[in-house]
Amino acid sequence: MARKRRRKHRGTQAGTVEARGRTSRPTTTTRKAAPKTSRERREERLNKPPTWRGSVNRALLAAAAFGIFIAITAKSNKAVEGIVFAAIVFLFYLPMTYYLDRFMYRRRQRRQAGR
Repeated sequence: MARKRRRKHRGTQAGTVEARGRTSRPTTTTRKAAPKTSRERREERLNKPPTWRGSVNRALLAAAAFGIFIAITAKSNKAVEGIVFAAIVFLFYLPMTYYLDRFMYRRRQRRQAGR
């Protein structure tokens, strides 16, 4: 059994096709702001000052990855060694990530002020 066409073929003999446009609801007269480009989104993200929350998230991710790696590769007491090393890595990475982000943010701000 043949399926029925759902849409009309709206082409002309010359091969041009005119789009019908939006038929589901009336168009609004007010226009929304244009979507930001990836470059604008990146600039916006890089111009935000660093936060401790972001550093905690990054340190937790690194500590979890390191803890899992140690738990897999350790010879004995796998879970205990993984947890202990993950805690040490977290305590080491937490201030390191924050101060590195702060350094990079300040450097970026100085460079932009110089332009």
